[in-house]
Amino acid sequence: MSSLLQGIANPSDLKAVDPRDLPELADEIRRLLVQVVSKTGGHLGPSLGVVELTIALHRVFDSPKDPIIWDTGHQAYVHKILTGRAGLFSTLRQEGGLSGYPSRSESEHDFVENSHASTSLSYADGLAKAAKLRGETNRTVVAVIGDGALTGGMAWEALNNIAGVKDLPCVIVVNDNGRSYSPTIGGLATHLSSLRLTRSYEDLLAGAKEKLSGYPALYSALHGLKQGLKDIFTPQGMFEDLGLKYFGPIDGTDEPAVEAALRAARDFRGPVIVHVITKKGSGYLPAENHEEDCFHATGAFDPVTGTGAPKVAGWTDVFSEELVKLGAERDDLIGITAAMLYPTGLAAFADAYPERCFDVGIAEQHALTSAAGLAYGGLHPVVAIYSTFLNRAFDQVLMDVALHKLPVTIVLDRAGVTGDDGASHNGMWDLSILQVVPGLRIAAPRDADRLRTLLREAVAVEGPTVVRFPKGAISEPIEAVGRLGAMDVLRKSGSVSADVLIVAVGPMAATALEAAQILESEGIQATVVDPLWVKPLEEELVTAAESHRLVAVVEDNGRVNGVGDAVARLLRDAGSGVPVRSFGLPQQFLNHAKRAAILSQNGLTGADLAKEISRTVRPAVAR
Repeated sequence: MSSLLQGIANPSDLKAVDPRDLPELADEIRRLLVQVVSKTGGHLGPSLGVVELTIALHRVFDSPKDPIIWDTGHQAYVHKILTGRAGLFSTLRQEGGLSGYPSRSESEHDFVENSHASTSLSYADGLAKAAKLRGETNRTVVAVIGDGALTGGMAWEALNNIAGVKDLPCVIVVNDNGRSYSPTIGGLATHLSSLRLTRSYEDLLAGAKEKLSGYPALYSALHGLKQGLKDIFTPQGMFEDLGLKYFGPIDGTDEPAVEAALRAARDFRGPVIVHVITKKGSGYLPAENHEEDCFHATGAFDPVTGTGAPKVAGWTDVFSEELVKLGAERDDLIGITAAMLYPTGLAAFADAYPERCFDVGIAEQHALTSAAGLAYGGLHPVVAIYSTFLNRAFDQVLMDVALHKLPVTIVLDRAGVTGDDGASHNGMWDLSILQVVPGLRIAAPRDADRLRTLLREAVAVEGPTVVRFPKGAISEPIEAVGRLGAMDVLRKSGSVSADVLIVAVGPMAATALEAAQILESEGIQATVVDPLWVKPLEEELVTAAESHRLVAVVEDNGRVNGVGDAVARLLRDAGSGVPVRSFGLPQQFLNHAKRAAILSQNGLTGADLAKEISRTVRPAVAR
């Protein structure tokens, strides 16, 4: 770590840095970002773009007295470095190390573990109102919101409320890089783009920054004059129509200019928008030139060339390929994504059928109800979304799609344990919250072939369906050895009346088979079945359970109200007395670690399952 960074243990140290040294500090931070993220993976592009902005924020405001809220939190790597965690930065996203998002347990400077978009302004509204009500007049709340996050409806609900309180000490920094994962879409993006181009007032001071590089105070004063001229000659845009003071647009790589604007915004003592133009991946050419997402989220890579390891085909790729094939067969299929065209695998569908694919921005609620409208119009939408983000649109699934029995297929990527991104990104809630939705069918494929088959079955249903699959490399193919109704039998026990029936949910099939093999070596007979469709469950499951002493359900979802509970309820309702053991994730917010490590920590390995099942059935076997 460099001498400049070594001298910054907290933000107050940053205020003492000579302004002439700030460009070197920015370079050092970028080098550290590339060095670490090339090994750990993470959100490199967004962090590279906000280096100067973050420096200016911490020179102007007094964190943690002045809360700084990041939306989303993947922009906060530089914030972590400047708030005493530079020495720990090499542990980023590693088990026991720094989180990839702000974390209240890490630092008093992290106010919100903000990894779901469009929430910062509501947090800021509440914090600023609390400060006002408590008479804390020397406190300013700062929300840094990416332009992509402004596509979320919740952000506009908050803006409406913030603008209604004229003396609310709230500074809203719009980090405008024209991208979320990929280019930001919609009317807001168009408007921000027009503001970026409306910069004729800057010609008045052309070359001033270079000529006055040795006189930062004078340059700052001239920038203030420039801002005043802009207020006279440049349209303020829709923000001032809402009642919000507007400063900008400001070059986000011009630290003195950003600092001057932030000081003016702080001193205004009311709700202010500071519009900062940044560039995702700034200062690292491989990221700047990466057309897909500017290294938005990357795995390990060569820091010199920017090249990563060869891509291994994963679940998302299988879904992507099959959907393109289905699109050729059915012209009523429509793709919908919430600002994740590439991450959810819809980019290939959009390339093949551009008229039939819609990116709605970070607006999951709108995505689902728009899908309902498309279904009413005679089409079959496929909404591709991360499992964790479906939580935000539950009401729309329940009341706008399922209530009307509409043919909408929801494809949940990153279902189950995702690992590195921590508690907010584990897709461990969907099987629980969706169990209560009437008429909804849920498929959980165990491998690539089943994903293709179940996706085809899902879009053929004249009603709401869900297909869920995990993050990462595809599972090895597991062929059925028989059928039980609509279920696949993956392993038959060696006797007619066996000891345990293991119900394997999706990718947990391999773990269940491993457990069954261990049990057999101990003299315990096990049958393994894959329901394929975990909602509704097949009645044949009751018949199968009756010939076993125990039913064990294995899933990578939370145990409460998951498939295990649904199986137990099915047997109870049928009058069966066969006991059910549910093996899944505890209802906790799980710390970041690799998927395999988290599953192991929670007893979801073949050896752990065999041990617990053996402990339960052994007394019955002994008798």
